Amino acid sequence: MSRARIAALTALTMVAFAGNSLLCRLALKHSGIDAASFTTIRLVSGAATLWLVVRLSRGTNAGKGNWLSAAALFAYAAGFSFAYMSLSAGTGALLLFGSVQATMISHGIWKGERLLRLQVAGLVLALGGLIGLMLPGLAAPPLFGSVLMLGAGIAWGIYSLRGRGAGDPTRVTAGNFLRAIPITVALSVLMQDGINVDSQGFMYAVMSGALASGIGYSIWYSALPHLRATSAATVQLSVPVIAAVGGIIFLGESITLRLVLASLAILGGIALVILEKRIIDVARQPATASRQEADRS
Repeated sequence: MSRARIAALTALTMVAFAGNSLLCRLALKHSGIDAASFTTIRLVSGAATLWLVVRLSRGTNAGKGNWLSAAALFAYAAGFSFAYMSLSAGTGALLLFGSVQATMISHGIWKGERLLRLQVAGLVLALGGLIGLMLPGLAAPPLFGSVLMLGAGIAWGIYSLRGRGAGDPTRVTAGNFLRAIPITVALSVLMQDGINVDSQGFMYAVMSGALASGIGYSIWYSALPHLRATSAATVQLSVPVIAAVGGIIFLGESITLRLVLASLAILGGIALVILEKRIIDVARQPATASRQEADRS
């Protein structure tokens, strides 16, 4: 695959990921659909699209998903929807992707990965940005929505960690989406008194599930094998920026100084951790090669 095509697919995926935030916020703000129904329609349409992609593809048959991952997927999707009842598109995306990366970095530390001083400084900077964003004040995002989105990010981080080495990622994702359907249907049943679906909200939910999620994940998984792990992690930091710009253009949202400063701190701090790891890995490669050469001689 050419570099230009990889770059184009990666950019398209980031737009799709940001599109999830925009579509969800658009549906809950400008249509009559409720958050539970949006979640259910998104997951069902995503499952249908991914199932079709798997049926048409010629990839490996390895992997089919599991119920624990499906539960984590549902927790992400539900928390995401309910959080966007009160959060702006940009703030929600920032909290989500910051939480996802923090979860995965924390897992690496728990598994024994050691951080250098610059990486520790990056974590402190990101944490400071998060605290600064959520401190009480006129410009602070709603606390309940923020907590829900942080929980959604943790759930997505767990889902991502569980998916490592589980088989063909598109097939595994399709299996998890299918397993999440009865869970999300149960949520809709429990909240049936508040169920409300109009045509506009239904359309936004289908677009979020089929296009931004189903097709978006399929494109991402086709580009991912051609990206370095650090590049894949770093490029995802563009999603909150795209979502914030989209929120301004399509939703008439405003960007506060607090959000700008918090974004710089959170995304910059996480980037320091990721990029420093890449520098360490590159620095180790010559030493590893020298040892291998010495062993051969």
